[in-house]
Amino acid sequence: MYYSINFYTLGKSETINNSQMTNEKEENLWINIDRNSFKEQAIKLLDSKNGKYANRTLARDTLKKVGIEDPNYTTLESARYYILYHKTSMLSSIALTKHPLLKEETEKIGIPTDKVRHYWHKGQNFSIFVKNEQISYEDIREDLISELKQFAPKYPKFKRKQSNDGHLLVIDPADVHIGKLCEAFETGEDYNNQIAVTRVMDGVKGILDKTSSFKIDKILFIGGNDILHIDTPNRKTTSGTPQDTTGMWYSNFLIAKKLYIDILELLMTIADVHFTFNPSNHDYTNGFFLADVISSWFNKCKNIEFDVSIAHRKGFKYGNNLIGTTHGDGAKVQDLPLLLAQEFPNWWSETKHRYVYTHHLHHKVAKDYVGVTVESLRTPCGTDSWHHRNGYQHNPKAVEGFLHHPIHGQIARITHLF
Repeated sequence: MYYSINFYTLGKSETINNSQMTNEKEENLWINIDRNSFKEQAIKLLDSKNGKYANRTLARDTLKKVGIEDPNYTTLESARYYILYHKTSMLSSIALTKHPLLKEETEKIGIPTDKVRHYWHKGQNFSIFVKNEQISYEDIREDLISELKQFAPKYPKFKRKQSNDGHLLVIDPADVHIGKLCEAFETGEDYNNQIAVTRVMDGVKGILDKTSSFKIDKILFIGGNDILHIDTPNRKTTSGTPQDTTGMWYSNFLIAKKLYIDILELLMTIADVHFTFNPSNHDYTNGFFLADVISSWFNKCKNIEFDVSIAHRKGFKYGNNLIGTTHGDGAKVQDLPLLLAQEFPNWWSETKHRYVYTHHLHHKVAKDYVGVTVESLRTPCGTDSWHHRNGYQHNPKAVEGFLHHPIHGQIARITHLF
C-alpha cells in the first residue's frame, strides 16, 4: 500500500501515532470448523423450515449443531457470511432431493444439476412446468427485520471534551460498486466483493491513521454514490444497463450493510459522525433503502446523525465551511456553485470556504470557480470489461478524505492508494 497526504496552509509536521488504530480482536472459532459438516447441518435446518430462515439465526443455530453453543461476534459473523455466499446452492440442493428423476437425468447427460433453474416434465396425462422458488423481497425484508430485532444495539453515548483546535474529517469512499466483477484475465486486475470490502476498510483506517495527530471534533462520512453495482434482480442498473456481477443482489445488499455498520462503529469512537447519503445511477432505489436501513440501525445512537433523504444534492456546514455533495450524474459541473448558493442560502451567507465533492467519474478532476471549489473523487473499485474495452482504465485507485479547519477551510487532502 502507498499513502499520500498534502498539507496546505497550516504547515504542520507531526508524528503519526498508530496506537489509536489498535484493537484487541476476539478469537475466531470459525477457522476450526469443518465447512462440509457446517454446510450439511445448515441444509438440514433450512429444509426443516422450507428455506425460510434468517441468515443470522441460521448461522447461530448451525454453529450450535457443530458444537459452538455461545459464539462470539466474530465467529457468528464469519458463519453468517458463509451462509450469505452459499445459501443459494444450499436451497438448490434441497430442491434436488425432491426431484430425484431430474438428478438422474442431468447426471446421465452431463449437465450440472445445481445449474437447472426450471424444467418441463411431460408425462402420459400431464405436462408439468417446474421452477425453482426464488428468494423474494418479502424474504429479504423479513431477514433484515429479524436481524434488527436480534441485534438492536443501544450504543453508549460518548461524551466529548470541547476542543479549541478541532477539525472536520471528511471520509468519502466513492463508487465502491459492491457486486461488480472484474477478472485479471481480461482487464488486468481482479475486483469482487471481498476486495471491495477490504479496500474500503483499509482506506478508512488509513485516513484515520494519517490524521491521528490532528484533533478531530466531527466526521462527515459520505455514503451512497454507487455503493451497490446493480439495482435489479436481473443484474442491471436502475436504468436497465446490464453489468458484470458477482454475488446475488440480496447478498450484496447485506454485505454493504455490514460494511457501513463496521465503518460507523469505528468512526464514532473518534468523533461524532454526520452521515450524508447521495443517491446514484447504479443503485438509485436499493442505495436509498440501504441508507434508510443504516439510519434505522443507529436510531438509538446519540453520536451519529443522518441525512438520508433522496435529494440529489446535500449540504453540510462546519464553521466557516460549506460542503456540498452530489453523485455527479445529474446537474452540470459548472452549475453546481450556483445551485449550492440557491439551495443553501443561509449557510452560503455564513461561510467563506465552499466546496462541492462529486463522484461518478472514477477519476480526479478539480476546478476552482468563483467562491466554490468543485472536486471529483477517485474510487477504490476495479475496471470491468466495458471500461477496459473502451480504455477507461489505469487511473489511481484510492479512498480519499479531507481535513477542514473551522476557520481556514480545507487544509489537507488524504489519499489512501491501492
